Amino acid sequence: MSRPPTFTPPPCARSYALRTARGDFAVLDAAPADGTEPKGTALLLPGYTGSKEDFIAMLEPLAEAGYRTVSVDGRGQYETPGPADQQAYEQEELARDVLAQADALGVGRVHLLGHSLGGQIARAAVLLDPAPFTTLTLMSSGPAQVAPAQQEKIKLLSDALAVMTMGQVWEAMRALDPPEDADEAGGNREDLRRRWLLHNPAQLLATGRRLSVEPDRVDELAALEPPLPVHVVSGIRDDTWPVALLDAMAGRLAARRTRVEGTEHSPNTDRPRETAATVARFWDDHAGGRNRA
Repeated sequence: MSRPPTFTPPPCARSYALRTARGDFAVLDAAPADGTEPKGTALLLPGYTGSKEDFIAMLEPLAEAGYRTVSVDGRGQYETPGPADQQAYEQEELARDVLAQADALGVGRVHLLGHSLGGQIARAAVLLDPAPFTTLTLMSSGPAQVAPAQQEKIKLLSDALAVMTMGQVWEAMRALDPPEDADEAGGNREDLRRRWLLHNPAQLLATGRRLSVEPDRVDELAALEPPLPVHVVSGIRDDTWPVALLDAMAGRLAARRTRVEGTEHSPNTDRPRETAATVARFWDDHAGGRNRA
């Protein structure tokens, strides 16, 4: 679970419901100060058990770099309600939501960034229709299913969700936290708890299952014509997808590859300013064209 440093948006961001052809989605929308025309607009997709707040510490530095960024709660995540039907959270459904979100922003093509599960949903959206996107950034998001140890964790969570309430599962998870994680959460613990309780269990079950069986679609992405510029970003360690696997994926995609020093699975929360800087440099280099890294 990503632990954002705060749930309070920076002054450059506003919170609202983005109205789309596929429903309303809770977003944080951050823009450069003083009405400056943005260099571009980016849509940011969070990971499994995450939310739009996972990018909250990146919003201000990205605005300072000249970009409008819109981080979104997908259906069934935190402040975006969703149905109890697990079929509503099949990957193609979530990918079509992303296409609708990009369209609703009304700015033409956008940069697309997905963290972890969000990266695989972003990839699926691009494979459905690459036209709305200028670039794709896959942050700590691998080519196929998560590592076996993570599959086991997802199974344990799914088994618990079948017999326990969200509140009971939260308490059970917190009892297993190492002391340093409890200290790190600090004053955000109640915000993290509230976020967890608002997640739809059907979303967690469906997306967790998909993470455990996701096929390798890298070759499909690499075959797009014209090619879409891709940036593979990660920490220097990752227990969800091995870093060497992310290196190999970047090679297969002819993608830009960045490892953010001092970070693990969540560069966006571990070192948000450094991560924002490398993301903005990539966007700067691909402001107007669909060409390789």
